[in-house]
Amino acid sequence: MSLIEIFRNVFINIWANKFRAFLTMLGIIVGSATILLVVAVGKGGQKSVEEQFARLNVGTLYIMSNPVQTGGQVLNSKDVEAILEKVSSVKEASISISGKVQAGYYDTSYQASVVGVMEGFKELNNLNLKKGIFINNEDDEQRRKAAVIGYDLAEILFGEEKDDAVGKLIIVNKRKYEVIGVLQRLGDSMQGLNMDESVLVPYTVAEKYILGKDVKPRIIALVSDNKYVKSATQEISDVVNQAHRIKNTDDFVVRDQGSRLAAAQDTARTMSILLISVATIVLIVGGIGIMNVLFVSVKERTREIGILKAIGAKKKDILLHFLLEAVLVSLVGGLMGIMLGSAIVPLTKYIDMETIPSALGIELAFIFSAATGTFFGYYPAAKAAELSPIEALSYE
Repeated sequence: MSLIEIFRNVFINIWANKFRAFLTMLGIIVGSATILLVVAVGKGGQKSVEEQFARLNVGTLYIMSNPVQTGGQVLNSKDVEAILEKVSSVKEASISISGKVQAGYYDTSYQASVVGVMEGFKELNNLNLKKGIFINNEDDEQRRKAAVIGYDLAEILFGEEKDDAVGKLIIVNKRKYEVIGVLQRLGDSMQGLNMDESVLVPYTVAEKYILGKDVKPRIIALVSDNKYVKSATQEISDVVNQAHRIKNTDDFVVRDQGSRLAAAQDTARTMSILLISVATIVLIVGGIGIMNVLFVSVKERTREIGILKAIGAKKKDILLHFLLEAVLVSLVGGLMGIMLGSAIVPLTKYIDMETIPSALGIELAFIFSAATGTFFGYYPAAKAAELSPIEALSYE
């Protein structure tokens, strides 16, 4: 039999049983669409992680009280001075303190994050101002009631007048603070803080008038070169422990930004792999469906196979006939799944999920669907090719 004749017979058989063929494709359609979506979600997740960490250099170090330990000593501004003085590889450091507070302007109030900061906080966290100025050391020393607010908080409190927020007075913890600056919108949280909905005030003001001394501060340090991260981590730990005269080295922890970024990226990749595994299982189930349908088709067309062999069709012709049928059903299902997945990807924005369509997703969906059809279609096709012409012709 010629290849054209085989293709013709395949199309005729699929069209004659188009509803059954469609039901057979469903597993492949769902599996292919899932793979495309999974890759898009994975790409979006990795982008979100990278954007979240992009504002901070991989040479950024965090020094904080051990979250597992209860009680114990806390960091203070003298620790910042000691780190800058004794750890030569650290070029900049700043201390901050944060908590929740009620911020208000006339009749509008909002439960916002309050962050007590020093002058270096802005550069260390790559913050940009939309309007006004940032808190400086003089504000901290003189305990000025000055505040820099996030972009979203400015919208909440001032509405259409947000562009004129600088110079106005807001209420924070029942005290008046003058807005001296508004941050540019960041769009995501930063180390557990949503800066877009935060109030930044001088560190000493937050400690004395808002949060008190029960909240544990955190120090951010930046090394001059990424190659010093490991040595600086140990040096900072030694300096802080020495400053507090403690022998229990578990009281404080030093974490580097690079390892946190790598861990977050690994988590995103692991999630993508797990989701792809689920999609693969769906495709396997779809492949089993194709195999079952082909077995039924072989049974139904046993006499036809016998006639084809009787008029000269070879084993490879019969094998190719049924294998092409399986692959064609699988490929059509894969293409339909790709179209379905491509249509769903733009809709994910309505559920606040970031997805990035990619050629990789389409390629994987197409390859998996083709492989599924070939793998699960081969055995029924081989069984059909092995049928004896005499037995096939006498089959009732």
